[in-house]
Amino acid sequence: MNKAPGRKRSLVFFLVPHFTLLPFAGAIETLRIANRMLGYQAYEWRLSSVDGQKVYSSSGIGLEVNSSLADERRHLSGENRPNMVIVCSGVYVEEFHNKSVNAWLRETYNRGTAVGSLCTGAHILAQAGLLNGKRCAIHWENLPGFSESFPQAEVYADLYEVDGNLYTCAGGTASLDMMLNLIGQDFGEGLVNRVCEQHLTDRVRSPTDRQRLPLRARLGVQNSKVLSIIELMESNLAEPLSLLEIADDADLSRRQIERLFRQEMGRSPARYYLEIRLDRARHLLVQSSMPVVEVAVACGFVSASHFSKCYREIYNRSPQQERAERKLTLTAGRSGIAA
Repeated sequence: MNKAPGRKRSLVFFLVPHFTLLPFAGAIETLRIANRMLGYQAYEWRLSSVDGQKVYSSSGIGLEVNSSLADERRHLSGENRPNMVIVCSGVYVEEFHNKSVNAWLRETYNRGTAVGSLCTGAHILAQAGLLNGKRCAIHWENLPGFSESFPQAEVYADLYEVDGNLYTCAGGTASLDMMLNLIGQDFGEGLVNRVCEQHLTDRVRSPTDRQRLPLRARLGVQNSKVLSIIELMESNLAEPLSLLEIADDADLSRRQIERLFRQEMGRSPARYYLEIRLDRARHLLVQSSMPVVEVAVACGFVSASHFSKCYREIYNRSPQQERAERKLTLTAGRSGIAA
C-alpha cells in the first residue's frame, strides 16, 4: 500500500440512535491525532444518519450530522464517495431495522469500499448480509444474542476483527486499536507509535486480546483447577456436561470438585453451572426475539417449564416478565432520548 505523504482516506461514520460515545470518540480522536502527527489532513470524515437529523447517543448527548442516507447513496457515484463507512451503534441495536440502510451498506461494500462497525454495529452489518462466513467481533454482552440471530457469521469475543474489507470492533477502547491497525496499514508502525504516545497508551493491543477481565480477576478466584472447570462450563452451556464428565476432564473426584467450589465460590458446582446458564438465557431474552422455548434449549434446559421455574428462582420473575420489562425499558429509553 502506498505510504507516500499526501495519501488521504475519507470516512463516513453512520450514527444509529443510542450509539455509544466512547468507541465513537476513540475512533475519531485516534484519526485526529494521526493527522496532527502527519501535519496534514490524511483522514477526513463526516457524520451521517438516516434522515440527516441530529442523533442522540446512549448518554443523551446529541450530535449534528453532515449528511443523510439519501445523500450518501448519491455520493457513492460521485467525487464524495468515501473510502470507508463505519456503523456506530450501542444499546437497543436489536430494535434498529432499516432496509434502506441494509441496501446502502451492501452497495457500498460491493463497490469495493471498506465497511466497518463499532460496538454493536456488527448486528447491522449482519442484518445487511455482509457477515455471512466472515470473521467479526461484537461486545461480549451482545455476543450470545448475536450468535443465535446470525449463525452464519463467525463471531468472536476479540477486540476487533479485520476480514478482507470488513472491520468490526467490540466497542469501548477497542476502537482505538482498530483505528491504529488502519493507520498502521496506511502509514506504518512509526506513526502508530507516535499516536500511542499522544494517547498515553503504552501498547497496541492484538485483535485477539480478551475483551473481559481474566476469570482470575473477574471472579477473585486463584485456584487454577476451579478456573479451568469454570472455563469448561462456560464453553458448554447449550449441552451441559455432567459432574462426572467435568471430574474426568479436571482429573479430580466429584467430592474434590464439590469441596473446591464450596470453598472458592460459596456454592455447589451444579448451582454455579445453573447460574451461568441462566445468565446467558437472560442475555438472549433481552437481546433477541427468540421464543422462550428456544432460549431454554439454547441454554441446556430440557423443557420450557423447567427453565421458567429455575429462572424465577434466580431472578424472582419469569422469562416472559423479563422480556416485558425489557420492552418497557426500551420505550422509556426512546422517550427519554427524544425528550
